[in-house]
Amino acid sequence: MGIVAFDYAGWSARYPELAASVSEATATLYFAEAQLYCDNSDCSPIGDASVGGERYMLLNMVTAHIAALNAPLNGKPSSPLVGRIASATEGSVTVQAQMDYPPGTAQWWQQTKYGAAFWGATAKYRRAFYAPPPAMRFWGW
Repeated sequence: MGIVAFDYAGWSARYPELAASVSEATATLYFAEAQLYCDNSDCSPIGDASVGGERYMLLNMVTAHIAALNAPLNGKPSSPLVGRIASATEGSVTVQAQMDYPPGTAQWWQQTKYGAAFWGATAKYRRAFYAPPPAMRFWGW
C-alpha cells in the first residue's frame, strides 16, 4: 500500500491560487499537519497512495484547506476570524463569527471549498460497517 509523499509541484499545479503565496517549505508543513486528519499509514482505510490516487488527492485537499485557513493570500495576511461568518453588515462594517464546533467536524471542513470537497469525498469512510466475528467451531464434547 505505501504512504503518500508530498509533491509540491503536483500540489501547486492543482492549487495555483494557494501556491502563489505558500512556499514549498510551508506547504510541506501543512501536508504534515494534514496527516493528523487523513491517515497516511500502511493501515489507512484509503488504499490508493499512488500519485493521482485517492489518498494522494485527499491529502492534497486537506493541505489546501489548512493553507487556505492559515496562509496569506494575495499579499494579505490570513483572516484573524475563526469559524463561520454568523452575520455581517456593510455600513460601518460589522462582522460576527461563530465557532461552536471542534476541529474535524463538518462545520470545520466547510470553512473552505477545499475542506468541503474533502468532507464530501470522504463520506464513505464515515459510515459504520459491521464486521462479523470469525465463525466458531466446536469439535464435539
